[in-house]
Amino acid sequence: MNTRRHFLHSAALSAASLALGPAAAEAAKDSAKATAKTRHVLCAFTKHLQGLPYDRIADIGAEVGLDGIEAPVRPKGHVEPERVTEDLPKLIEALKKKNLEMTILTSGINEVSKEQNTEQVLRTAKALGVQRFRMLYFKYDLKKPIQAQLDEWKPKIKDLIQLCSEIGIQPLLQNHSGKDYFGAPIWDAWSLMKDYTPQQWGFAVDAYHTTVEAGLSWPIDTALVGDHIQAIYFKDVKWTAPGKAEGVPLGTGMVTRDFATTLLKRGFTGPISLHTEYMVGQTDRPEFVKDSIAAYKRDLAVMKEWIGQA
Repeated sequence: MNTRRHFLHSAALSAASLALGPAAAEAAKDSAKATAKTRHVLCAFTKHLQGLPYDRIADIGAEVGLDGIEAPVRPKGHVEPERVTEDLPKLIEALKKKNLEMTILTSGINEVSKEQNTEQVLRTAKALGVQRFRMLYFKYDLKKPIQAQLDEWKPKIKDLIQLCSEIGIQPLLQNHSGKDYFGAPIWDAWSLMKDYTPQQWGFAVDAYHTTVEAGLSWPIDTALVGDHIQAIYFKDVKWTAPGKAEGVPLGTGMVTRDFATTLLKRGFTGPISLHTEYMVGQTDRPEFVKDSIAAYKRDLAVMKEWIGQA
């Protein structure tokens, strides 16, 4: 029915434009474009597939029906930072064979340093077509003043953003829940991020962590960061004990469709990543891999319905 209504609406606009001339025709085209749904690039975090060959990871992504993956290129990840020039091209090539992309590179980088192999990882990624990466988090020392730590991180972030702008790759900050995570309350990270454009530095807003930290007030947080939301992470959570949160299949916990609806109404058009980190096991067990694929498919179906992309 939606498709038929869209067709009839477009047909009516076209007929009206023919009657009213070139200016009206252009206006009709703009209106038709506005009614068209945005198709988001859909990827999934592959952390729990660690240990599988690159070709197998790509096979799973294609089987599930993704556009790409969010892959850990960090210590103990799919690609170790010191082997990025050797191994990242192999992973990218495996993905390309299945018409997949590395939508988000999950890094161990939060500064420009030799220890994090920052420049080589980011330059190699960009050369291979990767457009964005998730930063490593910062953690507070609660025995020290908070503002002093923000002041300490500020120049490190500035240097990283400057390098990223030079290379042409976008850094993303994922918010984590917890007593000592930078960005957990959103407002602290925003105090530094607001000095940059969304392309220079953006948020990867995490539905799980935002719900845990913000409860009912998450719409305030997402409104605050606004256009700086450059990716959405969908995963679900429930409280299992006082102060203890646990990941669950999407649609079975505290995260609701409202999270998607609210962000999409604000005009979000970026990539969306599915996280099924409640899947814990070893990839040398065929049953775990099978169950992981089933979890991807189940949660992806829920996510697609929520964003209107089913």
